[in-house]
Amino acid sequence: MPSSDTSPSDTEVAVSLNDNNVQIYTKQGKEWIVTETLSEHDKVITSIDWAPNSNRIVTASQDRNAYVWSLSPDPLTGKLVWKPTLVLLRINRAATFVRWSPNEDKFAVASGARAIAICSFDPENNWWVARQLKKPIRSTVLSVDWHPNNVLLAAGSADMKARVFSAYIKDVDKRPSPTIWGEKLPFNTICGEYTSPAGGWVHAVGFSPSGDILAFASHDSSISIVYPGGPFIYNIRISSLPYVTLSWTSEDALVAAGHDCQPVVFSGSEQGWALVGTLDDSTASSASKGSGAKAGAVGRLNSAAFNSFRNADQRGQSGGGDAAADTELLTVHQNTITSVRPYAYSGEGVVSRVSTTGVDGKLVIWDVNAVTALAGKMGGLRV
Repeated sequence: MPSSDTSPSDTEVAVSLNDNNVQIYTKQGKEWIVTETLSEHDKVITSIDWAPNSNRIVTASQDRNAYVWSLSPDPLTGKLVWKPTLVLLRINRAATFVRWSPNEDKFAVASGARAIAICSFDPENNWWVARQLKKPIRSTVLSVDWHPNNVLLAAGSADMKARVFSAYIKDVDKRPSPTIWGEKLPFNTICGEYTSPAGGWVHAVGFSPSGDILAFASHDSSISIVYPGGPFIYNIRISSLPYVTLSWTSEDALVAAGHDCQPVVFSGSEQGWALVGTLDDSTASSASKGSGAKAGAVGRLNSAAFNSFRNADQRGQSGGGDAAADTELLTVHQNTITSVRPYAYSGEGVVSRVSTTGVDGKLVIWDVNAVTALAGKMGGLRV
């Protein structure tokens, strides 16, 4: 499940199951039922974003296309159906990521063409047209995130850089007010450029709710927090596998997840940042699995081969572990988490719950306040 997003009412969810279709699930009682299938793409859908106010869905795919889906009445039956609108991306590589702007009057599509397409609607031709951010991008753009002012755009790419661009479009945007990122913001202005600490791909980027702080996650197993007004950067190096997605929950906290199969919480301020804990209570998970689950680090592969090697090395014992627990993780997700999205708010823009989707095909809802301390090497990690 590379991508998913929930509807404005939280009673529907759009998911792509690693194919070229989008399935919309609707909550009916305690079950989720497939009610719609959106079929227009030719190849795997890489990203989905559901606009909360306009109720439009935008999808991006490896077929180098994007579509905007809107509910409109069927001329024959009068029933509301999802209809696609063409987007002229003008890219020659796969689209990798898509996000609506805060005002929902444009959206950004990242791509493997070393470019970001900023798309706005052309009412005369009834399609979406794109202007491209290109320089100085040198590789595939992996993620984007909008600033609250609807003009600035953060992007992370495989050239080991996180950048902040101006995506100002004269006919669409009002003249932006000065921000901590700059005052004069013509299209394609570089407002900030930051390098991954040890040269890893920048998998995920995100502005804080105020837009005054930028966070990005890199393939070198690090999280970086940028304060442009200082300017200074906090780099948090972790001992686990890299994170590939992140989402701010408040001005002083964010949730990150990735190859370690668990969502973790970071918190801090201009005085410093620290790894607070995990939303996945591995103690409860292992207890629920009975005596077959062995105690160990969160995300540790609890396989028969690993247990056999460990026993032979540490205790001189031979023989395997429990075959029923072979390849089973001690986390809720059993494979890489590919997306963390806000799910519910407690007021004033503070996120109370987040959703995660993973390669294991699971979509999980987490309470961001239910944080469990991490044991082992990652416990108490600070910068």
